[in-house]
Amino acid sequence: MEYKDYYSILGVAKKSTDKEIKSAYRKLARKYHPDVNPGDRAAEEKFKEINEAYEVLGDTEKRKKYDQLGASYRQWERMGGQPGGFDWSRWSTGAPGQGGVRVEYADLGEMFGGQGAGGFSDFFESLFGGMGGRAQGPARQRACATQRGQDLEQPVEVTLEEAFGGTSRLIQMDSQRIEAKIPAGVKTGSRVRLAGQGAPGYGGAARGDLYLRVRVMDHPRFRREGDDLEVRAPVDLYTALLGGEVVLATLSGNVKLKIPPETQNDTVIRLRGQGMPRLGKAGQRGDLLARVEVTLPQNLTEREKELVQKLAEQRA
Repeated sequence: MEYKDYYSILGVAKKSTDKEIKSAYRKLARKYHPDVNPGDRAAEEKFKEINEAYEVLGDTEKRKKYDQLGASYRQWERMGGQPGGFDWSRWSTGAPGQGGVRVEYADLGEMFGGQGAGGFSDFFESLFGGMGGRAQGPARQRACATQRGQDLEQPVEVTLEEAFGGTSRLIQMDSQRIEAKIPAGVKTGSRVRLAGQGAPGYGGAARGDLYLRVRVMDHPRFRREGDDLEVRAPVDLYTALLGGEVVLATLSGNVKLKIPPETQNDTVIRLRGQGMPRLGKAGQRGDLLARVEVTLPQNLTEREKELVQKLAEQRA
């Protein structure tokens, strides 16, 4: 009989906590679940293997016995034990079903069309067949016979205007169309969760969730930094020199931008609360950063040229 390294199967260390073992198991179970890998015999075998490993390492009594067996087996190997020579008899609990109620994981034999003799190896049956199921008994059987569906992810692109005001998308999932609400303030990388819209569960269990991974497209006028927006604000030379107001178009409408006298080119003027909505924080917005872009007059008249010339002479 072949020794099974259940820790290696789940990819965990021997000192791993129950929580770490459960987390590793769930990750592998989702990856190799038959619903995710239809017709893949290798995945089915792997699924059986990780279920068997968790049946042992996820149960306090079975894990304790397995660890004792493992220490004895490793010592026997170090002493030069030959294949097939290990005495398994003192570790055996007897024939399957003796000494307790046997609870099989998800009834694996039935799950895979009756193949696999219940889904457990000879190693497991010999050592743990008579120990019964987990402490929770039928509750575990029900939990294992049903497994929540896999979470799915769908990329979605939105414009900056849509990210500003919130929007919706129609998502096609198999034969079903889902209207997804995308909240105001989303950023590139934001994930919008649609509960119960993922892959169907096994055995009537709940569906997984669908996550929309958002990408906000670049905008020709606005540059986004977190919840702040930056925009270039054209200001004529005279207003930059003497001060005044200019009208600036924003995503929520026009605003008046006050220009102080002698404002230099590339000066940044902050308009608080005129940026992007803060995701999940109703009524809060970032700032709008208006970067002044002084525009020089063109097609000067002779009189205008004379005045500029006089100003230049006075400044010399």
